[in-house]
Amino acid sequence: MAEAVGFIGIGIMGKGMCNNLIKGGRSLIVWNRDTKKSEELAKAHEGKVTVCKSAAEVVQKCTLIYSCLSTLEASTAVWPEVQEALSAGKMFVDCATLTPERMAFMAGAASAKGAKFLEAPVSGSKGPAEAGQLIFLTAGDAACKEASKTDMEAMGKATFYFGADMGKGSKMKMVVNMIMGVQLNACSEGMALAEAMDLPVTDMIEILKLGAMNSPMIGLKCPTMMNKTYAPAFPLKHAQKDMRFALQMGDDVGIALPLAAASNEEYKKARQMGYADDDFSAVAEASRGANGAKKQRTS
Repeated sequence: MAEAVGFIGIGIMGKGMCNNLIKGGRSLIVWNRDTKKSEELAKAHEGKVTVCKSAAEVVQKCTLIYSCLSTLEASTAVWPEVQEALSAGKMFVDCATLTPERMAFMAGAASAKGAKFLEAPVSGSKGPAEAGQLIFLTAGDAACKEASKTDMEAMGKATFYFGADMGKGSKMKMVVNMIMGVQLNACSEGMALAEAMDLPVTDMIEILKLGAMNSPMIGLKCPTMMNKTYAPAFPLKHAQKDMRFALQMGDDVGIALPLAAASNEEYKKARQMGYADDDFSAVAEASRGANGAKKQRTS
């Protein structure tokens, strides 16, 4: 069996990634803020998963470590103990969607400890993570990229490498997610208009699927918007975060992004309506306007 690798962050994405690493022959040394998720993973793969008490312990026990924390805030909270535990020869691969500046900061800190760092944000949500169909958008240390090659093949269907220039992987991820967010918002607005005019939404979806605009997004997300079933594959609050990051990048390089800016406001509206933790297809409720409903939370 291949050498055990570390994995920090077993959330919506991390769980599927870990399962596919194990299918690929790896044993894992893991940590998650919610220990229940770590224990459930270990129970599902008896003898192949070791649960640690801290992120630092994972780093200390492994040469190659993956991290997939859900937010910039989570990364900021966990990174200090990771940095403290890093040492010469360690390789750290961060698969989270963070700002390019954050990735560059962590890469510099890792280098100062003699460790190697690769940014590897992924394109894909819960389904692709479970199916091993993620797309890795990488930049950073070439030796770290080579060391993680087989693992990325187990977790994904493609890997892109943008060179040693740290931050380019994250920048590409923001561009991709910005386009996706605008596309989904267009679908939600079209659905709201069709509903308001009493047009059959099922027919609208079929027409889109038969035409040039067909895409997996149409097939996956339009039905959830129609049925108002928003089980989170990609939480709306994360989609809105990525839109915000993309708009900031546009400001940094002087590029106007009016469609993204307008879509971002719709995601913000949906968050305010109570859909932050639901799938980002819940942006449809913002598009429905007065016909949309603020989500009722149960205690």
